[in-house]
Amino acid sequence: MSDGEPSDFLKGIKDKLIRSKEQWASDKRLITGRPDLGHVNRLPPGQREVKNWPVLDLGAQPDVAPDRWRLRIGGAVENPAVFTLPEFMALPQEDFVSDIHCVTQWSRYDNHWRGVSAKTLLDIVKPKADARHVLFTAYDGYTTNVKLDVFAEGNVLLAHSWEGAPISREHGGPVRVIIPDWYLWKSAKWVTRIEFSAIDQPGFWEVRGYHNEGDPWKEERYSG
Repeated sequence: MSDGEPSDFLKGIKDKLIRSKEQWASDKRLITGRPDLGHVNRLPPGQREVKNWPVLDLGAQPDVAPDRWRLRIGGAVENPAVFTLPEFMALPQEDFVSDIHCVTQWSRYDNHWRGVSAKTLLDIVKPKADARHVLFTAYDGYTTNVKLDVFAEGNVLLAHSWEGAPISREHGGPVRVIIPDWYLWKSAKWVTRIEFSAIDQPGFWEVRGYHNEGDPWKEERYSG
């Protein structure tokens, strides 16, 4: 398997996983009903801390060769851009430390990232005045959406390294999105496109019963 093309076997696994997660949304699984609206606690409600980094995906892990990776940024921007991996690595690099929170109930503290901040990318492409939303597309076809002001937060980045080493294929390498203040499904793995838009475009899980926002402290796991 390469460049995001799953085998027939993996497509079967993917379908089973999707049905399972849709049932979670239907059943409102893991909801405690005790939201921490002030972000008072480091651990969001219903979460448990883990020391490892669990691997979760749709049953397919794209094998994106570094020389074939491209990041395309377009839509409602003044300066559409396409980056190869060397061009991406030549952009200003920053180090970040943040916690991550998965909708499947685990959280991991103090992750060390290196990559390009969202603010750097915004300065390059310059979203138009009517841009309000951002849609990420991954090499496996996965999509997810956030508001522009969420993407513009100071701790958001496109990461290529975790804990001093390149992000592995299983965790979304060569480059993935990290939006630490939202459930991790919003942080698209294997990212290849970022599109800015005046209108919202709910992504893969958002049209399958998951919340359109995804704030862990408000328990925004599911819609409705």
